[in-house]
Amino acid sequence: MAEDYGLSQASSYHPNPSKPKLSLPPGACDAHCHVFGPTDRFPYAENRTYTPDGEAPKEKLFALHELLGIERCVIVQAGVHGFDNSVVADAIDAKGGSYLGVALLQADVDISELRRLDKIGFRGVRFNFMRHLGKGTAIEDVIAMTPRLAEVGWHLQIHPESQLLEGMAPVLKQSAVPVVIDHQARVDASLGQDQPAFVALRRLMEDERFWVKVSGSERNSRQPPPHDDAIPFAQTLVAEHGDRVVWGTDWPHPNLSGPVPDDGALVNLLARIAPSEAALQALMVDNPIRLYRFAD
Repeated sequence: MAEDYGLSQASSYHPNPSKPKLSLPPGACDAHCHVFGPTDRFPYAENRTYTPDGEAPKEKLFALHELLGIERCVIVQAGVHGFDNSVVADAIDAKGGSYLGVALLQADVDISELRRLDKIGFRGVRFNFMRHLGKGTAIEDVIAMTPRLAEVGWHLQIHPESQLLEGMAPVLKQSAVPVVIDHQARVDASLGQDQPAFVALRRLMEDERFWVKVSGSERNSRQPPPHDDAIPFAQTLVAEHGDRVVWGTDWPHPNLSGPVPDDGALVNLLARIAPSEAALQALMVDNPIRLYRFAD
């Protein structure tokens, strides 16, 4: 195990993650993680649907990335902080361009606010379609805002319950911007790759406007680590659409049932998910640069 890097045992994330055996390529990007607090500066939203077990401030995230060999990052605004994206903006500012963000916003957000956030370093907006996160925005209203997203060069990110994806697909195809599907559409790995949700995801990926995060094996799995039931789903997506896949730790793993994963072990899974040097380079470096407009 790695040396203690300052994480509290009372936190909701692994207190002592291991250093990965897999060496990531230079410029590797964690394309999906979060920050919580500190709440004296960035209070949680009053109408939040959950409260984290502990704070997960930017300094802890930076230390984790140093341990894992990650140089770039995309922080996704967490629902616990609501529509005030200041906590992510603060972390972006601390890293001078190597960290960017995905915002949470209302569908009627004005173009001037999108432009302001774009200058800060935000590159997309996320909408949740998960029952445990409360009633979400109608997908039709989300798609109606995408012409404004196109004006600033953003993408749309959606976090759907697996059984919703098939029904959402026709509307998603009307998007004016690229669409990123979170966590492999949260498929249940025990149902196999012929399940309707994964079939719908693969059909969407035939459209070159769609991307997928091959993160979330620990969420989709119904087996203990190393999540052998879930890995083939990510392998299939990388093999079929290796130029439109990205990956993230999902640190600090909010609302995760079961044991909190060792982030070093999650990195090691990439040796199986993207088994060639070229596939790993695309997944961790080249694709994030294109999607998020990192300065190369």
